[in-house]
Amino acid sequence: MIAALSNGLQAAFLFVRGRPEGLRYLQGDMQGAARSFWAIALCLPADLCVQLISWATDATPERLVLPPHGAHALALEVLLFVVPWLAYAVCSHAIAGLIGRAEEWPRYIAVWNWCSVAQMLLLVLASLTTLAEEPPWLGETAQLVVFGWSLWLEWFAARVALRVGAVAAIGLVALDVFIWFVVSSAAAPFLPS
Repeated sequence: MIAALSNGLQAAFLFVRGRPEGLRYLQGDMQGAARSFWAIALCLPADLCVQLISWATDATPERLVLPPHGAHALALEVLLFVVPWLAYAVCSHAIAGLIGRAEEWPRYIAVWNWCSVAQMLLLVLASLTTLAEEPPWLGETAQLVVFGWSLWLEWFAARVALRVGAVAAIGLVALDVFIWFVVSSAAAPFLPS
């Protein structure tokens, strides 16, 4: 397990720098794909940290960090994190089969999973900048840069790991964004106000 974690993170940090040789650190089979889902366990604390930072920046004296029903909000945040992640894995597997890339999918989803760790670490750093009071645009700019870079990283991972063209890679990135949007929109009525 430790070797899979180490290899996955090495692959991700090579991909972060635009280096496709990160693929050599990953197994190209379903066992390697399954192991890569440990990335969820690494990313979940970072996602919760981002949410806590968001709540802290919106805090008032009456509501210091957690919104009313904080435990409910945290449980919902966990679901909003895990469900789209797994939904994307299922949908991307189906699409890989449709475009004749089913054999490459295990390595692709492994790259996608491990790259999510790097994305979350940068998102936490960008979110921390929102705690600074001056200048107010700094946090927003940092988050926008991280979001754009994350889209590029997903696109790059799809191009390299699935060996597809630019348009197919854009489609996979759009699918990921769409799934997150749909799940977030469906959960919106249940979020504490």
